[in-house]
Amino acid sequence: MKRLLAALALIAFAVLPASAQDYPAKPLRLIVPLAAGGIADNLARTLGQRITDATKQPVIVDNRPGAAGAIGTELAARAAADGYTIFMGGPGPLTVMPYLRSNLPFDPVKDFAPIINIVTFANLLVVHPSVPANSLAELIALAKAKPGTISFASQGTASSGHMVGEQFKLVAGLDLVHIPYKGAAPAVQDLVGGQVSMMFDSVLVSMPHVRAGRLRALAITSRERNPGAPEVPTMAEAGLPGLEAGVWFGLFAPAGTPRSVVDWWNRETRRIFSEPELRNRMVMQGATLDLGPPEKFAALMASDSERWGRVIKSAGIKGE
Repeated sequence: MKRLLAALALIAFAVLPASAQDYPAKPLRLIVPLAAGGIADNLARTLGQRITDATKQPVIVDNRPGAAGAIGTELAARAAADGYTIFMGGPGPLTVMPYLRSNLPFDPVKDFAPIINIVTFANLLVVHPSVPANSLAELIALAKAKPGTISFASQGTASSGHMVGEQFKLVAGLDLVHIPYKGAAPAVQDLVGGQVSMMFDSVLVSMPHVRAGRLRALAITSRERNPGAPEVPTMAEAGLPGLEAGVWFGLFAPAGTPRSVVDWWNRETRRIFSEPELRNRMVMQGATLDLGPPEKFAALMASDSERWGRVIKSAGIKGE
């Protein structure tokens, strides 16, 4: 019996590395729960092309937008856990939506295995030039002097811009009016046009308008100043500590996917996004690259979920 167990152990030891070495042996699918052309889609296509170059296996980017990301997220949760379907997820459906919908067709914790957080984009607080505030302190004073009169646009209910705006209201003790849009483009268009007063949006989208004089940047929600907007102070530097937030995008596998596959994707993603040219380009667009182990990503999700749960409860936000 001992000889049999020893033989089986040797076979297992011999087979497992070979199986991992053979991966991937067929085309891969990378589900993106958002429309083509956005940040998540661009990340997925950059990663997919470099994976294809390295393995000679095609990576099919499968855009499944709709229901604020819930459609694509459910599809990924129900996929086979065989290592050939991977998911590019963000905070909306995974850490915000569970507090707004009681009938979600997936469980963010039980249905997914976190692989790696690729990138976090801090939010830039920008105002229309007509707003008589040249600093964060002046904006807060103005909002307190005229409660309920200053509006903030967002990319939609439960979006990153909405959540950070609500957190800003709570931390600063303000009464602001939320105006949700269907995406960043129409929100920024109305902000530039002066139909709304302020917005939390990405450095990539906002800074060209700031540099053209169409918007004014007051602060950024990162811990340190961003190379893409070095002149903009952090929230803490501007006098409001306790507001650090951003929108992240990372990879997940369906729960039950072999750990060897999770580790393979973590390792390859770190390699690709550590390339100096790609990394530097993304940093100048306002990105902070994390690229840590799966356990660090799981901890980020847990802390994010706790934070947005508190904000949603305190602000009384209801799902649509």
